[in-house]
Amino acid sequence: NTFTALFHAFKMILPGAAIIGFGSLALLALWGKVSWLSRSPIPAPLAAVLLGTVVNILLQRVGHPWAIDPTHLVQVPVAEGVSGIFQLLAFPDLSAFAQPAVYGAAVTLAVIASLETLLTIEAVDKIDPQQRKTPANRELLAQGVGNMISGCIGGLPVTSVIVRSGANLNAGAQTKVSAIFHGALLLGCVALLPRWLNQIPLCALAAVLIVTGYKLASPKVMSQMWRGGKYQFLPFAVTVAAIVMTNLLTGILVGLGVSLLFILYSNFRKPIHQVMEKHLSGNVMRIELPPTVSFFNRAAMQKALYGVVRGVTVLIDARNCDYIDPDILDLLNDFKNVTAKAHGVEFKSIGLKERYGKFGEQEVVFADYSSREVQSSLKPAEVLEILKAGHERFLRGRPLVRDLRRQAGATAAAQFPIAAVLGCIDSRAPVEHIFDLGLGEAFVARIAGNVARDKMIGSLEYACGVAGSKVLLVLGHTSCGAVRASVDLKVAGKKASEATGCDHLDDLVAIIQGSIDSTQLKDFSSWSDDRKRAFADEVAQKNVVNTISYIRENSRILDRLVRENKILMVGAIYDVNTGKVTFL
Repeated sequence: NTFTALFHAFKMILPGAAIIGFGSLALLALWGKVSWLSRSPIPAPLAAVLLGTVVNILLQRVGHPWAIDPTHLVQVPVAEGVSGIFQLLAFPDLSAFAQPAVYGAAVTLAVIASLETLLTIEAVDKIDPQQRKTPANRELLAQGVGNMISGCIGGLPVTSVIVRSGANLNAGAQTKVSAIFHGALLLGCVALLPRWLNQIPLCALAAVLIVTGYKLASPKVMSQMWRGGKYQFLPFAVTVAAIVMTNLLTGILVGLGVSLLFILYSNFRKPIHQVMEKHLSGNVMRIELPPTVSFFNRAAMQKALYGVVRGVTVLIDARNCDYIDPDILDLLNDFKNVTAKAHGVEFKSIGLKERYGKFGEQEVVFADYSSREVQSSLKPAEVLEILKAGHERFLRGRPLVRDLRRQAGATAAAQFPIAAVLGCIDSRAPVEHIFDLGLGEAFVARIAGNVARDKMIGSLEYACGVAGSKVLLVLGHTSCGAVRASVDLKVAGKKASEATGCDHLDDLVAIIQGSIDSTQLKDFSSWSDDRKRAFADEVAQKNVVNTISYIRENSRILDRLVRENKILMVGAIYDVNTGKVTFL
């Protein structure tokens, strides 16, 4: 392996090769750091090769014992004239197809060459300044055709290598023509300049490879892999070690095996997203399937299903799923028909009917709505917690999965909302979204400035006193236009009808202005916009408190229900910037 070869190499050190190799490494390292060298049109690898070649030629001319012998130089066949070039071409011996060993060698070469090409284009894409993506299929097809033609005239198999691709990138190549031109240069040099090529020390080329490999596997890359966690670093480290200890093909196969084990473990550990949702009708374990569910997910899926406790509904959400392995479908079908019933679990699904007929008859998502039984069983404090939990889901962007069409049908005959909300008409404060409410779960009354007078109070009295809602929430919000306009009109000493031409705004503005402390408006015109905005938000909060007080003072039934602890009357402020509700 590589390590034993290194130890063996230390016993056969050639001073000349060592000096040229280390000198080439030093030149390559300094080339990009010295400004006048980095601006040179000569690429660093070419300079290193030229330096190594010149040094060795000088050692040969003076007859120095450190001169590198031909066995450690590039060895390109030398043809005598054009006829000699054609003599180097060898046509295939078709009788070799009868030898089984040929096929094994062909498969091995194809696999190794393909893997090396895929690794090369992956590395080249990463160092490409334009970050283009190389079509892997097209690259392999071209390589296969090229190797077949090359083999027919006695050529060796070829593959993509990082050195040639890196040379093109370093030279500023932009298109695929650079690869063709590069090939033409190689062919011309081999055919016309073989004696010159045979003067190049292999140690100089080795230095170029070492620097190129360092750029691809620098300590920065190692550190990045380490920060990626053990699931990324361990397969990487094992693959590198296996390649170094064995060979490229074996190392990659070992790496693939280790990666497959990590994939299996990862799928078993957390292959699907599970969310325990607290609906009005009970708890629902929603299992969100990923776009592709393979047989690797079976163990984890079975663990998730069998972990659902009695009395809970399990909902398989396959709306974002494109493929489900038949083995997983059999597992779901068996659980639905046998296991779920035995465990006292209700099985529901969504998104399966369109693709898999066996789930068609059961493709019904529960109609989760507030029924008379649900409404009467809840206490006011529990309803408030439901609102808070719904708001937390809104903040996380994880609303409950509801079948709104079925909810509409289920609530068509009667409604039993658990809460009543008095909010502002502002389009940025949709109550049902903010608290993640479904159809029939809340009365929502909206008016500019979320104020309450006789007709509005009548609606709220019906909601709580007749229809049985357990919580009355007055919801204000920041950056309220009605509040800000009321403040500005207060400072200007104008009525809303005078400033806007609207005849029915005066009473509404007057109510909101009741929450403004005129003594705080001194030098209001000189305030900054941030200070004015903060003051208006303070008024909005006072307006909520005053509205609650007004409702209790002017509604005997609502005040009695609060005193008897049959309802809760609370206030809150919704921040339109953060989406967060603060309960007062």
